[in-house]
Amino acid sequence: MCNQFVDFVLKADKKKQIHIAPLQGETAKKSLTKEELSNLSTVIYLKDKKTYKKSRAVLEIASDLGWPYKLLKIFIIIPTPLRDIIYSFISKYRYVIFGKRQTCRLPNEAEKQQFLD
Repeated sequence: MCNQFVDFVLKADKKKQIHIAPLQGETAKKSLTKEELSNLSTVIYLKDKKTYKKSRAVLEIASDLGWPYKLLKIFIIIPTPLRDIIYSFISKYRYVIFGKRQTCRLPNEAEKQQFLD
C-alpha cells in the first residue's frame, strides 16, 4: 500500500508541495528519532517542525492536498486511538483490501523533484 499511497499523493498533489523520503534514507535518519525509524510500516509526515504518524499523518497529508481531499480532515474528531486502530487494521490487511503489486514503478522526471533521497 505504501507504493500505492505514494502514487496517489504524487498524482493528487497539484501544487507539488509534499516531498517524499523513504524511512530507510538519509533524510529520515536526520529528521526522525530511532523509535520512529524502527517502525517502517507506517506513514510519518513532517510539517511545520511537527511529526505526525499513522492516521494523523494521513489526515494532514489529505488536508494539504487541497480540495476535495481536505474534507477528510473532518475525521480528526474521531479520537486518535480509534483512528489508529482503523489505520492499523487497514495496514495489516492492505494486500487483501488493495491487492499486491509485484513491482514498484519508478518516478518520472517531474515526480523525482518531490523525492528527497
